[in-house]
Amino acid sequence: MAIKEDFYESTEKEHWADNVAKKVVESRGNLSSYTVAAGITPSGVVHIGNFREIITVDLVAKGLKKLGKKVRFIYSWDDYDVFRKVPANFPNKDLLEKKLRLPIVDVPDPFGDCHKSYAEHNEKEVEKYLPLLDVHPNFLYQAKKYRACEYAEGMKTALQKKEQIKKILDQWREESLEENWSPVRVFCEKCNTDDTTITAYDGKYSLTYSCQCGFKDTFDFRKKGIGKLQWRVDWPMRWSHEKVVFEPSGKEHSSEGGSNTTAEDIVKEIYGFPAPFHIMYEFISIKGTGGKMSSSKGNTIDLKEMLSIYEPSVIRYLFVRTMPSKSFEISFDGDVITLYDAFDRLERIYFGTEEVAENILEQQKRMYELSSVKVPDKMPFQPGFRHMTTVLQLNLLDEKKTFGYFAPEAKTPFDKGRLKTRISCAKNWLENYAPEQFLFKVQDTPSEAALRLPAEHKAALKKLASSLTSDSEDEWAEKFKEIAGGAGIPVTDFFKSAYLLLLNKERGPKLFQIIKNIGVKKFQDLVGQL
Repeated sequence: MAIKEDFYESTEKEHWADNVAKKVVESRGNLSSYTVAAGITPSGVVHIGNFREIITVDLVAKGLKKLGKKVRFIYSWDDYDVFRKVPANFPNKDLLEKKLRLPIVDVPDPFGDCHKSYAEHNEKEVEKYLPLLDVHPNFLYQAKKYRACEYAEGMKTALQKKEQIKKILDQWREESLEENWSPVRVFCEKCNTDDTTITAYDGKYSLTYSCQCGFKDTFDFRKKGIGKLQWRVDWPMRWSHEKVVFEPSGKEHSSEGGSNTTAEDIVKEIYGFPAPFHIMYEFISIKGTGGKMSSSKGNTIDLKEMLSIYEPSVIRYLFVRTMPSKSFEISFDGDVITLYDAFDRLERIYFGTEEVAENILEQQKRMYELSSVKVPDKMPFQPGFRHMTTVLQLNLLDEKKTFGYFAPEAKTPFDKGRLKTRISCAKNWLENYAPEQFLFKVQDTPSEAALRLPAEHKAALKKLASSLTSDSEDEWAEKFKEIAGGAGIPVTDFFKSAYLLLLNKERGPKLFQIIKNIGVKKFQDLVGQL
């Protein structure tokens, strides 16, 4: 059943995932186990937009567990679907072009011998990263299940009730399905393509088909798994077979007359099983590109790339904080810093080191629980992402030196693990995505711009360099203002001169933090070359 958005909005006291979990229980009553489901055809890169379905189900599963329910989370790889189109961002396109119309599971891996098939390559690229995000579904491989003839009874039901199914589907079509339409597709036993036509059905388990390649045969689909239900029938059949009580779907499937609409009618009328509780999730886009991600177009960001920039809990937080019905953008620009800061604030709220309005405290704490891959025992060390990018660049992106800088504050294994991950993410961001305004490099010799500074600025910088005799940044700041005032230089202009000397930029991270990190001696050496 489709539901209105306000049925599963977050409230002051409750997170949207917990709200949905309660609705699932209300819709089905008390069950011994609740099966929640997601799935996709591994026809290309499984991108972060596809991940929205996985994480939505995971969050609702956690909501059900909070209610004390036993949960079975299944994720179906529809790898018995037909290979229809070569994605833009895949190698060996000539090889792939020759395999069109085959089951995806039988298309070779275009990346070499790292996996058994095209399908497996795309599947494993997701499966190896999901545990890092605390997502642990039971994976179902539809090619194995169909070839093991597990769905023989479901196929028989669909074939026997073909006219009823056609009637349901035709309600939403401009033109009715052809008279010879069948709910089952057959892969030719000789050429393995779906260029086949079913020519006879005996009313039980026997199908006769012919193929464009000239091959003809009759087979028993209880014994030979070369048949597969068409998508709009396959989906509701599996709802019934697996006893699914919750599955979301994207905007295109959830629209009126879409595959979810017809699936709900088919599962009830043909298979006698109530439709799973359903919510719609919106598209995700990559900031700056517009539009939804598409595997076939190649404009995708996958989990591997996300994890190179965002630590796992921050990725979860992206989806926890946004209702499924709301679209949002994945950012790799300066918003990365903002997102880390927002997650760190949520963590401080959870541990009571930062206050928030009492009426939203419980909801905020629940957001942190759902975001965190692991909730630490006590308030952990929070190395600020922006600060970390500064320290990394002051140490020429040396991860070991940067770790050493923060190490005294990393007291627990959790702290050290987070520190190591966050340093790696910050380094990757600086090397691949950071806007120019966040990048800098401490100069070894004064730049041309620094050498052209007015004489009074050079004199003031030399006076500053000789006066930095203590280790106190506060005292340095006082000296800075005092020297600027004595030379008649506006403080903002004096800062610009100092940054030009150190970074060949007019602004940058905290000035005295830079000097402290590189050492007063290096600063004095630079000033001495003016």
